[in-house]
Amino acid sequence: MTPQNKRVIVPNGAMSNGSVTNFSAEGQLRVDLTVGVSYEADVPKAKEVLTKMMQDNPKVLQDPAPMVAVSELADSSVNLAVRPWCNVADYWDVYFETTELAKKVLDEHGIVIPFPQRDVHLFQESA
Repeated sequence: MTPQNKRVIVPNGAMSNGSVTNFSAEGQLRVDLTVGVSYEADVPKAKEVLTKMMQDNPKVLQDPAPMVAVSELADSSVNLAVRPWCNVADYWDVYFETTELAKKVLDEHGIVIPFPQRDVHLFQESA
């Protein structure tokens, strides 16, 4: 069954020649999110705020500990890998709550989440 409640039937040939990923066998999953902050942002402060946000969420496991790390220096943002661990049953709650709360706590601390912008300069030529 998929998260959308669809039943997937795998034929024998695919099973014997492929791999199977079991998302629930270990009981815990890591949620992988990316949050971009502006190049002007205080990156250590952003990491601290996001880490505390995850530590304060009772659905986020503290062992293994949640982590935040710089994952990319992108075109418009410094991208942070936000990685909480949770029980399988809490995966989607943690995914959506962490995404929403990241926006909220960064806003509260004046840390800007940039978005792509384009400056257009118009020049008028005399005929």
